[in-house]
This record gives sequence, structure tokens and C-alpha cells, in this order.
Amino acid sequence: MKTQNPTPSPAVVAIPEISFELLHQAHDGMVIIDDHNMILYANPAAETLWGYDPGKLTGRPVGELMASSVENGAAPFDINASIQAVEPVSGEVTFENRSGDYISAEVSLTVARVGADGRRYRLMMVRGITGAGHRSRVVELQNTVFRSLSSEIQIQDVADMVCREVETLVPNTVAVLILLDEQSRLRILSGPGMPRRFAAALEDMRLTEADIAALANDLNEATTIVWDSYRSVGISLGLHHCWASAIRTRNGRITGIFALYSRSERNRGGWPAQIVNSCVPFCGVLIEQHEARQHISQLSNYDPLTGFLNRTAVHKVIRSLIGQPGDNHFALYMIDIDRFRDINDALGHINGDGFLKSVSERLKGVSRSNYVLSRSGPNEFLIIVPNTRQDEALKFADMLHDSVKQPIEIGGNMIVPTLGIGISLFPENGPDGESLLSYAEQAMRQAKRSGLGMTHLARSEDNKAAQDRLLLGSALRESLAQGLLNLQYQPQVDVRNNTLYGVEALSRWNHPTLGNIYPSRFIAVAEETGQIEAIGTWSLERAVQQILEWDAHGIYVPTVAVNLSAGHFRNRNLPGFIARLLSDSKLEPHRLTVEITESVMMTENEDTNMVLQSIRNLGVALSMDDFGTGYSSLSRLTRLPLTEIKIDRSFIMNLEHDANAQAVTTAVIGIGGRLGMTVVTEGVETVRQLDLLCQLGCDVVQGYLFARPMPPEKLEEWLRNDRLSAVLKEAKESRAASE
Repeated sequence: MKTQNPTPSPAVVAIPEISFELLHQAHDGMVIIDDHNMILYANPAAETLWGYDPGKLTGRPVGELMASSVENGAAPFDINASIQAVEPVSGEVTFENRSGDYISAEVSLTVARVGADGRRYRLMMVRGITGAGHRSRVVELQNTVFRSLSSEIQIQDVADMVCREVETLVPNTVAVLILLDEQSRLRILSGPGMPRRFAAALEDMRLTEADIAALANDLNEATTIVWDSYRSVGISLGLHHCWASAIRTRNGRITGIFALYSRSERNRGGWPAQIVNSCVPFCGVLIEQHEARQHISQLSNYDPLTGFLNRTAVHKVIRSLIGQPGDNHFALYMIDIDRFRDINDALGHINGDGFLKSVSERLKGVSRSNYVLSRSGPNEFLIIVPNTRQDEALKFADMLHDSVKQPIEIGGNMIVPTLGIGISLFPENGPDGESLLSYAEQAMRQAKRSGLGMTHLARSEDNKAAQDRLLLGSALRESLAQGLLNLQYQPQVDVRNNTLYGVEALSRWNHPTLGNIYPSRFIAVAEETGQIEAIGTWSLERAVQQILEWDAHGIYVPTVAVNLSAGHFRNRNLPGFIARLLSDSKLEPHRLTVEITESVMMTENEDTNMVLQSIRNLGVALSMDDFGTGYSSLSRLTRLPLTEIKIDRSFIMNLEHDANAQAVTTAVIGIGGRLGMTVVTEGVETVRQLDLLCQLGCDVVQGYLFARPMPPEKLEEWLRNDRLSAVLKEAKESRAASE
């Protein structure tokens, strides 16, 4: 704005006319200050910058010009400092002019001595930062945002930085970046200076389709949404104006709102709106990055089928719950769907997934909002229930069972699911997540062993048993590698002619530090740890080698029986292994008997049948061990290529006094005879038992009456001393004495 040249004050009459005109016409503000900090002269540019009428700045304290300055960090100088202490300085200052607008300017102070007396004066030069200057600062902010997004900096930190920088550009304001979620609700991503009450009001808002359409048509409608309805709340919290713009992606989707609220009652003009509009593009990129990272987080932390947390994520939750202070307690449920493999095999994986999803929805339906749900395995779920003790934990388990009682229609089939549930409690079942998960898994497996639709609460003894299995499993693996297992042999007597029928090879383990481990204990561990097949393979090799050694010593043992696990018979390579073993040792096939358990009969399939038939085709005998203790099927018995069946010792224990035991034994002996199989009876300990079995037509017996299992050299001695004849003689004498 142009003004008439004022009459120079007496203090500056000495300034040459040309110098005065240069100051007067300069585009930058020029202010001369005396040694008492009074304004002696201000050119038109300075008057315009501060909003004063012509000539109204002269004679005022210079401190008035900076009274409402807003410091950007440390102030470059103290405008009111004594002129004696002021050195030439420069810096950037933001101040409020008389119109209420904030002005950013570069200010420099120069000190000079004037006149014969050397009096000090200051020249303050002020250059207002133009719109182009502000735009350059926004561009710099944009570049900082893009650099941050390409690094590992958290999105939240980048958003906070944007809000703080904009609040610096427009002082005395509050910036906020708001997301629009999938349910069309507002969610504040960043607003460090936003009053909590106002932020809560915004986050309660859910936009209607009309709101979103209005924003898509005019981005500035955002001001209506985030201000007009909340003006009274904002004013009560010290917010008086708002400039806002919606954020729209390239495909037209509204993803958020960037808003700036002023704490000043004066209107700031168009500058704040320009800043907001300039920030919207890179705020949109920031939101896109946020959504992308959220999606990646969803994929890495959640199961895509059920939407539950995955196993990795739930481990973090467990650690967090354990770390909470105070009397903290919660229940952890491990849930397994009974017979899920059958459903998957019968109906296919797509229908299996549908079944899983239906079950997960039912579990979620009975769970409170603060429960944590996770899919931890193909058909396993974890649920964490906070603030729960034993009684409440068992009640919720009943609710889980009840939730799945109704049939689920899958692939045209109505299926009623049942659950096996194991429960562990914190802190009772361990101080850490691994202990809790281990207890819960053991409890779940116990529930599964108990039947369908069962619950088991973890106990300390369960964990002790697991630790015992772990210790034994490790020791067993080392013993196998070091050859510390051995075979003992129990004679089998053919009672039809009172001769040696053969021997049964029995695994024994005497550990250097753990001592003698009972077979019932380490065989179970071997089955659980997957080492049972290695033991069976070793037993075959060692038994064949031993029978050859006896032959070399002039001791003839007709056959040796070796027990193999069910897993062996699912291995198509087993017949080939036995064939090579016989070929390499030149042992006649009929001198080897392979014993199978009833579990092989229960899991009978094409592979098992093929393996059994191939072994029998080699000329190797096949014996059904412990017959009658499981779920034997006579129809399956007739289909298997068996040469003998063994009656379990449990029937013989009460044979002398129990009519039912005698009836079962009689039936089995009759079945074996009619099928052309040799019938072997285990556990014979008394002469009376031997006599009864002979009367019933049993073919072969073994038990303590004749001999306990012996090392090879002891058996050799037993045979050389003809202990069999001695035992039979003693039995005969015993009968005679009793008569």
C-alpha cells in the first residue's frame, strides 16, 4: 500500500535523501530503532506487514511488534535486549499482525553508529515469507513424509510428525488426521494436540451414505462433518475455527479427513485452508501405506479362514497377559474337533474348511468380547478367558460343548461336532506361556483318550508324565544309537509233543544312569516319540543274528518271534527289508515269526493287507499277539494271512477259577483250530493252568512255569541242561502228588 512520505523525525535529518528514498521504497520492511528500543522509522512495507496505518509505528516501542510472536524453537534474538549487547543477527520469526493473521518472516538486525557522538541505532529488515515460501515448506514436509514411509518408521510416528509440522506452519492450531474405516466410522490416526473430549466425539461418528457422497462431490464438505455438528463442544474446549478436507484415493474412495482447528478467535484468512489442501495428497499416501501395513499385519497375525489370531500372535497375547501386574489369573482352553480327519477325508478339504468355519462361529458366539480366540492348528483352537478360576473355567467348557450340539449341514450331510477340550490355568499351571500351552495340550490329549466330547483340567502330574516321556525319549534315542538295548528270549513249548516250539524275542533296556526300564514304560515312550519302528527294525536284525549264533553253537531253536508295531505295516518297504535280511543271513523263512497287534487289525487297509500278504508270501509266519484284549473282528481275522494267534495272559490269570475266562479261552482255541492256526497261550505259571490248556486243545504255551525271559547265553544254558524236560517232570510229579 502506497503512503505519502512522512516528515522525517529530527533524529534522522542527517540521513541523505537518497538513502531515505531507498528505505522508503524498499519491498522488504525496514525499521530503525534507537538505543531506547523505540521505533524511529518504519517504511510502508513494514507498516503493511504489521497492519498499521501510515506513520502509526513511529514512536512505538519495538517490543509491540513482537509481543504476539510465536517462537519456532529457540528465538533467534531478543528484540528488547540492550543495544549495547546486540550483535548483528538474523532468523525466522512468526508473529501475529493487527488483523490477526500469522506472518512468517525472515528478520535481521544490524547495529550501526551514527553521528559525531557515535550513537548506536539498529536497522531491522523484515522479509515476509510469501505463499511460494509456504508452499516450499509444505513440499519439504511432503518429501520428509515420503522418505519416512520408505523406511521402517511406524505410520503412527509419521502421522504425528505431519500434524506437528502443520501446527508449526500455522501456529496456535491443532492438526488431526482421521481415518474412515470399513464400517464408515471415523478413527483418529493422529492428533497429538486434540482435546480428548473432542476426539471422543469425532470417533463416535459413523458417516451415512449421503455424507460419503457429499464428500466425494466436494472434499471441503469435510469441514461440515468434523466441525459444524461439534462447534459448541469445540468452542467450550478452546477451538474456534476449522479447516478440513476429505482425502480421496485415485479410484475415488474416501479414506479419511485432514483437519486443522484454531485456538484463536480471529479468522486466519485463506492461509490455513491452503495448508490443509496442500497436505491432503501426501496424507492420502500415508493412509494407503497404513492400510497396506494393516493388511500385511492381518495376514501375518490372523487365520484367513476363521479370522481368529494365529498361533504366533496368540503367543504374544499370552506373554502380555502373564506380564500384567496384580492378582492376575486366566484360563487357557485348547480345543480339538473330534474325528475331523474323517470329515476331511470323506467330504474333501473344501467342505472340511466350511465345517471348521461353522464350528469357529459357534465358539465365537459363546465367547465374550474380551476373550481371545485363536486357530492354533488344522482343527485346533485356543481360547483365553481372563479373570477365570477353576469352577468358572469348567462351566465355560460346558458352554463350549453345548454350543456345537446342533448338527451342521456340510456337503449335504448333517454332522454333529464334538470337542476334546483341555484347560490350563494361570498361574497354577506354570509361570510362562510355553508351560501353559504344554499343560493345555496334554489335558486336551487326555480328554481325547477319554472319549468324544470330553473335558480335562490340567494337573501337575500330567506335566510330570510329559517331562518323564521327554527324558526317556531322549535317553532311548541315545541308547539305540549306542547299542544299549538288548533282547531276551522266552521259550515257547509245544504241548502236543512236549518239545521246544520256539522263542519270543523281548526288548529290554538297562540304562547306565536310569537303571532298568520296564518294557511297558519305554515301549509306550517309543510309540509316542516315533522310535518304535527303529526298535522293531533293530529287533528283527538282532533276533535273526542270534538264531544263527545258536546254530553255530549247536543249539537248535526252531523259530524266533519278533513283535512289530502297527506303524511298520504301513511301510511298503517292510517286506523287502525282511527279504534282504533273510537272504543276507541265509536263514530259512519259516524260522522267523512276525507278531502283530490287534491295532493292525483295527486299521486294516489296502496297504496293510498288501504288506502282511507279502511277508507271508516270503514264508515268514504271522502271529496275532494279545488276541482278545482289543476290538478283534472275526471277519477281519479270516481275511488276514495269519499262521497263529496268541491268547493274552489276562485270560489265563483266572483260568483255574473263572468260568468266563475258561469259556473265552475255549472259544479262541476252537476258532484258531478251525482256521488252521496254531494257538499260543501266554502267562502260564501253574501246573493247573497247563493241564487246563492241554484239555482245551491249546497247541503252544509260554510262561514263568517254564522260564522267564533270558539273555541268549542263559537260554543256551537252559537248552543244554534240558530244563524243559525237568520242568515237565516236575509238573508230572506235582499232578501225581495232588491226586
